[in-house]
Amino acid sequence: MTINLSILLSGITVGIILFQTAVIAPTVFRGLGPDHAGPFLRKVFPKFFVFIAVLGLFTLGSAMTNDLILQSWVGGLTTFFATCAYVIIPRTNKARDEGHEKSFKRLHNASVMMTVVMLLLNLSSGFI
Repeated sequence: MTINLSILLSGITVGIILFQTAVIAPTVFRGLGPDHAGPFLRKVFPKFFVFIAVLGLFTLGSAMTNDLILQSWVGGLTTFFATCAYVIIPRTNKARDEGHEKSFKRLHNASVMMTVVMLLLNLSSGFI
């Protein structure tokens, strides 16, 4: 049972990432418009990345307990990328607020890429 826990946690991570990025964010932008969606998403995304980091830690712990090396890497890298994405949120917001679009775009793209990597890592966990 515990051997499958790390795969279950990766599946939960995939579900949360897909739900947040494919359902919540687009719906909020369509429903609230950019003026109201931005402040709302600024409250949601930090919690999103913290939750993903915690799931990554649990995945790492479960995998290490069962000597699942590749799954341990998935959990560790998920924790790392979620933490990095969380850390750059204030700089991303500041760049947007101050009109530094080039900096904002670079930071936002970094966050998106880290999220995609986490998604792919956790998707792969059922196959490794």
